[in-house]
Amino acid sequence: MKTTPEHNERIAKMTFASVYPHYITKVERKGRTKAELDQVIAWLTGFDEHKLQELINDNATFETFFKQAHLHPNAPLIKGVICGYRIEEIENPLTRQARYLDKLVDELAKGKKLEKIMRQ
Repeated sequence: MKTTPEHNERIAKMTFASVYPHYITKVERKGRTKAELDQVIAWLTGFDEHKLQELINDNATFETFFKQAHLHPNAPLIKGVICGYRIEEIENPLTRQARYLDKLVDELAKGKKLEKIMRQ
């Protein structure tokens, strides 16, 4: 499934602060913790707890969020289908990065071990 320019624009303009509470709810409902979620986000983006909170407070869009991120060199190892899209086939870099994050949250919620999620 190919992403459309409208889909890519919607992802770019979405704020991280609007999605983060849903990530927390999803992982906590499955017995995982906010700390584990933050650890996974830190692995992907390089953001510590303070930087993450700053981005939330600033209502940073995903475009801003990922511009400031230092993606882990192993991020391209994140593969599979999320939201109906095969991650490795997404051409738009920002949309692919957002789907990396979605996939990591999914894996955390499904009980996968942190070492596996963080592709170490």
